This record gives sequence, structure tokens and C-alpha cells, in this order.
Amino acid sequence: MNAKICFIGAGNMAKSLIGGLIASGYDANNILATDPNQEQRDALSSQFAIQTYANNGEALMHADIIVLAVKPQILRQVCAEISDTVQAGSPLIISVAAGIRTDDINRWLGGELAIVRTMPNTPALIQTGAIGLYANSQVNSEQKSQAEHIMRATGLTLWVEQENQIDVVTALSGSGPAYYFLFMEAMEKAAQDMGLDAKSAHLLTMQTALGAAKMVMESHQDCAELRANVTSPNGTTEKAIQYFETHNLRDTVAGAMNAARNRAQELADELGGEA
Repeated sequence: MNAKICFIGAGNMAKSLIGGLIASGYDANNILATDPNQEQRDALSSQFAIQTYANNGEALMHADIIVLAVKPQILRQVCAEISDTVQAGSPLIISVAAGIRTDDINRWLGGELAIVRTMPNTPALIQTGAIGLYANSQVNSEQKSQAEHIMRATGLTLWVEQENQIDVVTALSGSGPAYYFLFMEAMEKAAQDMGLDAKSAHLLTMQTALGAAKMVMESHQDCAELRANVTSPNGTTEKAIQYFETHNLRDTVAGAMNAARNRAQELADELGGEA
């Protein structure tokens, strides 16, 4: 793939994607980035030897693919500023802005554009992300491959067929790292309350989480099977699992994920209105 990619916005997600692309062999000469902050631009230029611009219009003249990597709250304004240039070139648009639907982006940019909406998560910053993707009807097979190639630079990619499924991805992998952080935080605190020192509790919690995730990734068993394998009858693990089940852990998780999905839908309505 040798398309010219222009990143609008030079924050952490853009930096992660650019770093992943270059690490995978993508030509830095084919990557551009824009940002009003000179410090951000200088950091990208210095680290990755890519061209950066303060002006979006100047950079977009060279772009085959545009990655919208700005905050959702300013995406409408950015789209209004670049719509004429985008309409003149009809590039592939990839959005990493959370909560903004493809129809709204398409409308703000003037319509009839190929748009891929993505939902990355924070582990993408260390190339271990889980990224959901949705393509509108204007996206062809080659453009889908291009979008997947770009997003795969930061981790696992998964396409969904219906855009509302991106809200489920948001509730699962988008917000999911925070669920695990909370669970790990609770485990550390409980271990300390039972007499373990803070450093030991932290190290054992981290390694346990890493080991469990690695077993799931590398085994040919699902989570339920792996759990059963380590839950000996009348043993310590069984007592802990019984406590979780008695106190409705599954319902709590489902309720939390529904709350996250519903909020994602509310934000899409708030940020993407006609006004």
C-alpha cells in the first residue's frame, strides 16, 4: 500500500497509528499530519521524519486517505473547514473520533464520501489495541483493505456489519480496559487488606491478569472452559466463584455494559445533530 495518508490531528491516537505504520514498514514519505499546535507537529516530525502542516488544506491536497483524529467535540468544525477540499478529491475518510456516526460525518463533509468509522481503545497506544470498524455503503473492497491495514498497525481489527454495533464495541473493548483496571484495583486493595504489602499485591495482580489473558489468547478453549479447569471442586477458587455468582457479578457486568452502550448512543445524538 503506497497511498498518501493525512492525519488531521496529531494527538496520542494519531501518534500511535503513525508509529505502528512506520514500524510495519510503511514509507514515512507517504504520511502527513496536521495540527495547530507546533509542539505536537515538531514532536511527530522529529520522531517519525514525516511531513507536518499547520494548515489542513495544504496537507489535504496530497492525500488519498484522510484520518480524522481530532476530539469528537470539534469534528463538525474541522469537517466544515475541509469539506470543499475533500469534495474536490473524494478521498477515503477514516474516523477515530468516538461517538460520531458516518451519516453525520458525510453530511458535514458535503456527502457521497467513502467513510470508515472506527472504535479504537487505549491499548492501541502500545500496539495491543482492539479496534472495531464499520464501512458505509460508499466504501469499496480496496478501501476496506486500506482502512484495515492502517488500523491493524495498533492491534486486532474487527469489522461490524451494522453501525449500531459500534456502540456495542464501545461498551466492550472501547471502555473495557477501565473495567479490568477497576477489577485489578479491587484485587490489589483486597490483598493489602489481608496483609500483603502494596508492591507485592500490585506485581501479583498484574502478572495474574497478563497470564490469564495470554492463556485465553493462546489456548483453543473459551473462557468458561478455562475457568472450569482451574476451579477444583470444594477448593479455594470455587468458593470465590460461588461468591461472585451469588452476588450477581454477571448481571453487574451486563448492566455496566448496557449503560456504556446507551451513553454512546446518547453522545452520538448530542454531537451529531442537524443544528
